[in-house]
Amino acid sequence: MTTTLDRTAPRDLAAQSPARLSLTPKTTLAGQLDGAWWPYSRDLETELPPLAAALEEPWGRITRVSVNPARWPVVPRKVAVAGHVLHVGWFTEQDPDKLILLSYTVGRWDLLVIPPETEPAAAARLMAAAAIPGSVLAADVLMANEIVIGRGIRDARRREATWEGEGGACMSPFGVAMGRSALPLSANGWR
Repeated sequence: MTTTLDRTAPRDLAAQSPARLSLTPKTTLAGQLDGAWWPYSRDLETELPPLAAALEEPWGRITRVSVNPARWPVVPRKVAVAGHVLHVGWFTEQDPDKLILLSYTVGRWDLLVIPPETEPAAAARLMAAAAIPGSVLAADVLMANEIVIGRGIRDARRREATWEGEGGACMSPFGVAMGRSALPLSANGWR
C-alpha cells in the first residue's frame, strides 16, 4: 500500500473539519480519562481552536491546556480561540499521550491524544476505550495495549501471507515451516 503525504493538507483539513472526539458520558464513575481526541496533525495552533469550540458546550470555556512537548514539534504559549486566548503550557513529566484541559469555572479534563497518523480502526478502538466511564486505564496503558493489538493484527496478516506464499505449507505451532505440504497428495498417496 502506498501513502502520499501532503504537508499542506493537515492545516487546511483541521481548520475545516470538526474535532474528532469521544467523551465519557456524564456519570458518577470517575475514571483516569475523560475521553479521547484524534487530531488531524501535530500543529497545536491549528488543532486547538476546533477542539476548544467543540468542548465549549459540554464543558464550558477552555482557558488552559497542557501537553508534553515530546509529541508536538511546536508548543505555542497562546492560541487565539473564538474571541479569547487559550494559554498553552508544557510539562515533560506529563504523559505524552495525554492532553490536560482546564477551565476557570468548571474544572479539569484529561483526554487521550491519539496520534494523527493512527489507522482509523485503531483510533476507533482507542476512542471507545478512553470513553468508558470509570476506567482505571491511563493514557500510556491504552496506547501500549493498542500497540500490542496492532502488532497482533499485523502478525496474523503476516502469517496468512506466509501461508499463501508457501502454497499452504504446514507450520509448526511455533510458526516454523515443517517441510510438508497441505496440498493434496499424488495418486499413490506419496509425494
